[in-house]
Amino acid sequence: MRGAGPIRFAIASDASMRHNPAMGDFSFAVFGSGAVGGYFGGRLAEAGEDVRFVARGRHLAAIREHGLRVNSVDGDFVVSPAQVTDDPVALGPVNVVILGVKAWQVPHAAEAMRPLIGERTFVVPLQNGIEAPDQLATVLGADRVLGGLCRILAYVESPGHVRHSGVTPYVAFGELDGSSSARVEALRQAFSRTRGVTAEVPPDIRVAMWSKFLFIAALSGVGALTRAPIGVIRSQPESRELLRQALEEIYAVAVRNRIALPADTVEKTLAFIHGLPADGTASMQRDIMQGRPSELEAQVGAVVRLGDRLGVAVPVQRNIYETLLPLERKARGEGTEVMR
Repeated sequence: MRGAGPIRFAIASDASMRHNPAMGDFSFAVFGSGAVGGYFGGRLAEAGEDVRFVARGRHLAAIREHGLRVNSVDGDFVVSPAQVTDDPVALGPVNVVILGVKAWQVPHAAEAMRPLIGERTFVVPLQNGIEAPDQLATVLGADRVLGGLCRILAYVESPGHVRHSGVTPYVAFGELDGSSSARVEALRQAFSRTRGVTAEVPPDIRVAMWSKFLFIAALSGVGALTRAPIGVIRSQPESRELLRQALEEIYAVAVRNRIALPADTVEKTLAFIHGLPADGTASMQRDIMQGRPSELEAQVGAVVRLGDRLGVAVPVQRNIYETLLPLERKARGEGTEVMR
């Protein structure tokens, strides 16, 4: 059927950019300095890297006044003074942009970060979805984009204050065609100098991204639907089975899309979830529960769209999506008419 072929990520082609042998110190811009950007950017700054932060509002004001504070199970620290602004023009071009915004903000962020882009700048997206690389490539060019992902339980406790509450912080990145490059190795070395961050260059970043997507989209959707923390979801037979079905549907979509996920991916993901803190919740779940715009479209919505495109039935994901959609629309000020 039409549309059943693999959904391709944009592939880089400029060898001079990707394989530039110069591997000196990087300058970083963290675009979106919340829980993810604040933590990983903060650790790079703590390690002595040149890190500049893009933030806004009360978060920006607090970082300017008190520095970026991070409380972590792996050790607390403060980045002070921090190079922080809400105007990318003030920072100028950098070598690496770490993108830490919510998945639904990526298209806007791609346009807004243009002042940070120099001749050899590349962008590392750390969003929870799988669509960010293509969205960035559409605006900035395929050669400027890596695949990337992270794992961490963290949140903004108050303006200027990030709390890492669990899970060993992990970041992975790589060229989207699976090739090796000097820029990827230099970035890996920069992260290797940080405290408490595990950095990896997987053999196939697309497989790694889909593995993360399978985990987070299923857990986020079931968590938002049940309003329950991880410990409750995995301990109740009904919610545990719902989670399994959600995982299996995403796995089926990935396989149809010719992503080489291992056959035991669902079981390994369930085992990983079993080891997470019992009181943990996903960021999409927290946003929905608190009436904020969320990553529903980029996570559960993406599964439904890809399932339709690839001809894979995803009834559990569709039910979760359609059940949560009115709350998402309300959070965005859409569809708020009252029936009379």
